[in-house]
Amino acid sequence: MKYPFFNWALLMICVSFQLNSFEAIAQDRPNIVLMMTDDQGYGDIGGHGNPYLKTTHIESIGEDGIEMTHFFSYPNCSASRAALLTGRYPYRTGVTAVTQVDHFMNTSEVTIAEVLSANGYKTGIFGKWHIGDNAPMRPSDQGFQETLVHRGGGIGQAAGPAGNTYFDPILEHNNVSEKFKGYCDDIFTDAAINFISNYKDQPFFVYLATNLPHLPLQVPDKRAEPYRKQGLHEDNALVYGMIDNIDYNVGRVLNKLKELGIEDNTIVIFLSDNGPRHRRTKNDSYPGRYVANLRGTKTSVYDNGTRVPFYVKWPKQLAKGKKMNTMGAIIDVFPTLLKACGISNSNGVEIDGENLIPLWKEKPIDLSDRTFFMQMHYGPTPFKYMHFSARQQKYKLVSPHDFPHGIVHQPTDHVLKNVLKNLELYDMENDPSERINIASKHPDIVDKLLEEYENWFDEVTEERDAKGIQRIHLGSKRQLNTTLTRFDWGGPRVISRFDYGGPRVIEDNQLGFWRVKTEKGTYKVSLDLPELKSDGIAHVKYNDVHYKLPFKQGQKTMVFESVELPENKGNFHVYLKAKRLAIGPHFVHVKKIK
Repeated sequence: MKYPFFNWALLMICVSFQLNSFEAIAQDRPNIVLMMTDDQGYGDIGGHGNPYLKTTHIESIGEDGIEMTHFFSYPNCSASRAALLTGRYPYRTGVTAVTQVDHFMNTSEVTIAEVLSANGYKTGIFGKWHIGDNAPMRPSDQGFQETLVHRGGGIGQAAGPAGNTYFDPILEHNNVSEKFKGYCDDIFTDAAINFISNYKDQPFFVYLATNLPHLPLQVPDKRAEPYRKQGLHEDNALVYGMIDNIDYNVGRVLNKLKELGIEDNTIVIFLSDNGPRHRRTKNDSYPGRYVANLRGTKTSVYDNGTRVPFYVKWPKQLAKGKKMNTMGAIIDVFPTLLKACGISNSNGVEIDGENLIPLWKEKPIDLSDRTFFMQMHYGPTPFKYMHFSARQQKYKLVSPHDFPHGIVHQPTDHVLKNVLKNLELYDMENDPSERINIASKHPDIVDKLLEEYENWFDEVTEERDAKGIQRIHLGSKRQLNTTLTRFDWGGPRVISRFDYGGPRVIEDNQLGFWRVKTEKGTYKVSLDLPELKSDGIAHVKYNDVHYKLPFKQGQKTMVFESVELPENKGNFHVYLKAKRLAIGPHFVHVKKIK
């Protein structure tokens, strides 16, 4: 049968109209540039009273838009990142802490990158990921189309590669290790700017998550020297130099948006993941570090551990120069950005955050009764009542702990009774420094917030436990060559143990295993070895599979050339025995060869 020409023409016109309409709609949707820093406290902003820092580019976002003066994250890196990307409490997602299996986000979670990508956005991450280095947890597995990240929680950590520094680092570019020239923050910003330039004509989402000013404190001398000249403690000079570098690169991003003519249709957000770094020892007080008269540090549930800088601008949509003291939280970013983009959340997952668009547009919204829950300690199993806060606009219930990394075992009833007896309550509107504990005067408020916390803890714990700890996939098509590190293993000897009077280390990170899911096949297993002071036997063990090879004193590497693994789930053990007590390798490279 032949069709008249005008029908074909009509069809082509309709198709063309639909494509052009889709393109127009896509171009009307705002671009998003989300910039997150690492361990930059509320006091690390010039406009917050810091007498040393000038953060003009960062603050210009608020001058051209809005500053939320009471915005809260989680007290540590991974939890804040999981909350930011999903709009959900991190305890739901599987993220409880920052290392070993504690930072693995369950891949059933739906990230903002996945939602935006499915709706026509180009998505890119540049910097720190820190919720899983291997498939299926990498940023490319969770919605990011372009990825340039470092491994683990920071450059130079156990996630490797060994000897990596902030200068000329080895980074993961679209899942391939590459060596780059320059300073890490500049490298990440260069890549983000190139991404913006390449996709300026279609909606894009840029997640620029610098690893500054996180340890190690490495920065070009030209950045730190002005602060040394002011007589500051060397640590603070280095930190402030790093923040100066951040501010410089924020300015570069803002200038590029303006240069490309896309500034008006781009939402720009700047925030930090948590407060300034915690003390390493009781004697390390970081003299001179300005904290805006807030209490606590990174890892603390007092406000200096969780209250972070937050600026947003969206020209022609939001008013300029507004400061808002309504409490916002990191779980709010996900639902707010989706609303701004006109995208509904239809994945059926419960979102904990609030849409802040009405607040930002000064429309009626009542958030005065909301409670934001925070909790943090070490290990994959959180314990009820230990080191948490329940924060409202006015009141805040706190269960503090001087050394939360030491909470690795179920506290005794005696400990829990003392914890509940010594809960603290603060009137945050009249006592923002959390100095006057009013718990004894308002037991009714304490009990109300405590019950809210208990219900929250039970709910998120049950959801997390039902999913279990996310497993690393070995031999999957998306990643045939996997590097296992001490950063990602689990087991009783991976957690440094401390007494509650601490911090006294009882054990260190010498042996663990990896929770994996394997595809059936033949694998090559290569080991990077620690210092070996005598001869011994290396073992690769997985369920019923067990291979052994001898090693010599001082040997640096070794290879199991042909290891047959079944399709299964289990714990993948690789260990070295020179005497009776086994230790683990530094790195294990697992490659499926057939």
